[in-house]
Parts: sequence; structure tokens; C-alpha cells
Amino acid sequence: MAIETNAGAVPARSLRGPLALAISCFVIWGLAYGLLDVLNKHFQETLHVTKAQSSLLQTAYFGAYLLMSIPAGLLMQAKGFKFGLVSGLVVIAIGAFLFVPAGQFESFPYFVMSMFVLATGLCVLETSADTYVSVLGKPENAPKRLNLAQSFNALGVFCGPIIGGALFFNDNVTKALGGAQQSVQLTYLVIGIAVMLFAIFMSRAWLPEIKLEDHLEQGAAAVPVKPLIRQRHFVYAFITQAVYIGAQVGVYAFFLNQATETWHGMTTQNAAYLFSIGVLAYLVGRFVTTALIMRFPPQNILMLYGIANVILCLVAAAGIDKVSALALIPVFFFMGTMFPTIFTLGIRDLGHHTKRASSIMVMAIGGGLLLPYPMGLIGDSYGMPVAFLLPAAGFVLVALYGWRGWKA
Repeated sequence: MAIETNAGAVPARSLRGPLALAISCFVIWGLAYGLLDVLNKHFQETLHVTKAQSSLLQTAYFGAYLLMSIPAGLLMQAKGFKFGLVSGLVVIAIGAFLFVPAGQFESFPYFVMSMFVLATGLCVLETSADTYVSVLGKPENAPKRLNLAQSFNALGVFCGPIIGGALFFNDNVTKALGGAQQSVQLTYLVIGIAVMLFAIFMSRAWLPEIKLEDHLEQGAAAVPVKPLIRQRHFVYAFITQAVYIGAQVGVYAFFLNQATETWHGMTTQNAAYLFSIGVLAYLVGRFVTTALIMRFPPQNILMLYGIANVILCLVAAAGIDKVSALALIPVFFFMGTMFPTIFTLGIRDLGHHTKRASSIMVMAIGGGLLLPYPMGLIGDSYGMPVAFLLPAAGFVLVALYGWRGWKA
């Protein structure tokens, strides 16, 4: 049974085990997200859906966040962090197992439904893990802990395209397994078994149930004067996070299409490996920026990174052979720190509103619904490069939040 404890009263060393377990959860949803964007191109080629139709996978994934974040937050408040972590893992495993019958029917709608179930589990897991990592230690170190945890999330995302490239776009694997969807079935079956075993392990592990009130007593402002809706820095953070996630998802979802359309002779499999290099840049960006945040204000870094990505997305939109594909690689680097930085700036100094604010901030991940479908429509009608004008506009808002919005 979880022990009620004050995070400040427990020696830092005793929190390392729980923190490591919580951070390991970030790898799981990173892997799920990395595979998501490879599936887009796979289903375009094997099930013959359009770019816009394939974006329904993102709709299911981020729609689950939009619909389930508030219930996930209420579950976390009622049952605690450990219950949220374990139940999230169990639902993820169930969603992964559903990919097996979906592959048997070779039905795109079934795959979309399976993705929604899997993403519901990810939403519950992320709502619990993001907040747990934030409170599992000194309040002033929360941005550093969350950036570190998100770095391991990037590690999972990095593995996704490598696995997808090796299995989903490999003719020898397809022939050996007996069909185009069998590699998808096998991948998600293994993921489901591994996640279920990890859920059992987590259910038996010691995860102290941090009292948020005790944690906040160590911070600068335990009780906010204004209600949550009137905390402008939080409201602006929510809007910025939703738009940023939309931009990030758009870049991820159509990277393979951008590479194959703007790089003469680029195959889908090689594009998937190029995608993994982009995700590696994302991972490096997380670790590098975690170090930079120790020396420079996070809001300044956020502003500069936002400006850099606006410029790079405009280069991508120009449709220059090779250059417009390669321009997206540094975009990944600069995106690496945006989510955790906006998250921690948005929930700072919110006192007893912190848990509720955290679940709402996770709900902002539903912003992933905003750009993929219109980008797919633009890509189908005018070519993929033009669609990257939409992420460019999203990164303008990120830069503005780093400049002024964080101190509203």
C-alpha cells in the first residue's frame, strides 16, 4: 500500500527508485508515439488511404487525450498516483492487443479504434507521470526533473521509426510473416505483453503517495489568490501547448511524405531512417536544453527555439530538393524542450490547483487534432511542402509565450 509522505521529509536517495520507475513510463508512450507516425505512411501504402484519411490515426490518438484527460485527472485525485500509473499501463496493453484482430481484418477503422484505446491508457499514464515527476522532489527542481523525464520519452520516440522502418517497410519481413499487416500485429503484441508485465511490476513497487499540500509548502506560493481560470499565465500556457502539440504532430505525421516528395529518389524505408535521425535530434535537444536551463531562464530558451522553428518550417514549405527535407531535422532539436517547458511554466505557483491544472495541461495534448487533417488536405491538393506553413504559424505562438505570455 502506498505510504502518505511529505516529499521534503523523505531523503532524496529514497525517492530515486520511484522517480526512476516514473521516468521509465515516459519511454513507453514515447515508443507508442514514434510508431504512430510511421503507421501513417504504412497504411497509405498498404490500405490505400489518403494523407488526410491516414491522419485519423492522429485524430484517435489525440482525441483520446482531449476526451480523457479530465477523467484521468479526477482518477488520479481520487485514487492516487500509483493507481493512475498502473491502470494507465493496463489500458495501454489492452489497446496494443487490439491491433492483433485489427490486422487480421486488415481494416483501417479497426486500427483507428485500437489506437484510441491505446491512447486512452497513455493519457491516464501521462497525466499521472507528468504530475508525479513534478512533485517527486523539491519544487524548484521540477522543470529539471520533467525535462530529464521527457528526454527518456524522446528515447522511446527515437526507437519507433527504427522499428517501423525495419519491419513495416521491409519486403523480406512482409514475405516471411505472410502479409503487410502481420508486422504490425507482431510489434503491438510484443508491446502489449511487455507493458502488461511492467504494470504487474509497478503494482508491487514502492511508490510513495506524495501529499501535494506538503509539497507546496516548500514552494514560493502555496495558495493562489485567484481561481485557476483567472491565472493568465496558465490559460496562455494551455492555448500555447495545444497549438504547439498540433505543430509537433503535423511535423511528425508528414515527415515521411515530405522526405519522399522533396528528396528525389528517397524511398519510404530510407525516409523512416531519416525520421529516426530527426527524433535523435529531438532526444539530443532534450538533454542539451536540460543542461542549458540550469544556466539560462527557460522562457528565453523557449522564445529563441520558437523563432528558429518558424524560420526552418518556412524553408520546408519552400519545397527545395533535399534542403526542405533536411530543414526539418533541426526542427526536432528545437521542439525537444517545448512541451515540458510550457508545462512547468504554466503550472507554476498554482498551489492547490496544481493537480487539476496538470490534468488540464495534459488535455492540451488534444491539440494534436488541430493540424494533421488540414495538413493532409493541403498535402493532397497542393503538395506536402506547402502544408508546413501551418506548423510555422504554430511556432510563432510558442515564441510569443516565451517572450511575454509566461509572465502574464
